[in-house]
Amino acid sequence: MDRVLTQQEIDSVFQKLRGKRGPRQAAYVVTPYDFRRPDRIPKDQLRAIHALHETFARSVASSLSAYLRAYVITNLVAVEQLSFQEFSQSLPSPTVLIALNLQPLEGRAVLELNPALVFPILEMMLGGGAVPAPLPEREITEIEKNILDGVVRIILQDLREAWRTVADLSFDVVGYETEPQLLQGLGPHEAVVAVSMEVRLGDHSGMLNLAIPSVVVKMLRQRFSQKWAVRRVGKEDERERLFKLLQRAEVQLDVRLEGGRLSLAGILQLAPGDIIVFDYPVEKPVGVFLNGRLRYEGSLVSTGRKLAVRLGRLIAPGE
Repeated sequence: MDRVLTQQEIDSVFQKLRGKRGPRQAAYVVTPYDFRRPDRIPKDQLRAIHALHETFARSVASSLSAYLRAYVITNLVAVEQLSFQEFSQSLPSPTVLIALNLQPLEGRAVLELNPALVFPILEMMLGGGAVPAPLPEREITEIEKNILDGVVRIILQDLREAWRTVADLSFDVVGYETEPQLLQGLGPHEAVVAVSMEVRLGDHSGMLNLAIPSVVVKMLRQRFSQKWAVRRVGKEDERERLFKLLQRAEVQLDVRLEGGRLSLAGILQLAPGDIIVFDYPVEKPVGVFLNGRLRYEGSLVSTGRKLAVRLGRLIAPGE
């Protein structure tokens, strides 16, 4: 006959089972997840974006130097993925924000020029000097915006050329703003790839920041992968390719007999008919220079009725 267990008997059975268990297993570690955070872009793709904008930094430095007739230095500071809200919180207020269309893809990017960079550029374009002056704490005027358009066009042209290796994008200006909250087309929690560059102009320096929607970068994932794969060609194949390209290059070779030294006063006293004795022993090794750099030691020889040099020891760089 079946007997129904009481609650006390049931509790007693469970207590005995607990006592027979082995060592307690470690509890699972629970990690909080914020569904608003951006999906991560692979590291190899970020490296490709970093290399792409290093090319952009070099080209825009050269273009701005020629346009402004001043020495401009650019330095790529960081390439990272974050939300547009985090990107906008790192910007000064007010600043110069330029909304960009990314045709033919759907998406909108943002180019930001710090006031610490904009006002020195405007000062230089209007004929001002290179002496540092206090930066005005205000928004740029409509006239200043029109003057700045030439610089923006140069920056976007170099940016377009740098991205052409991946995709033919046209960075078209939609409008100017001074506050990130006034921009349309990018939500606060939308993921962006933020590119930060330091631009030095004389004694002034400021930041140039670019935010590109992560969804646009993901659309081009395959093209980035192809470009990065090309960059990872085997070292031997790459060396052979470079060697073939360099075989046709011309190199200037000089052999120098370095003898005594003359002071500037002695050179000024020279007159036609004076004889200068070099006093260079024939058996002493001569220096063989390639493109102005000492690379070999050699010895003077003759081939028929002509003088020649026999290459000797290879001189290591810095020796």
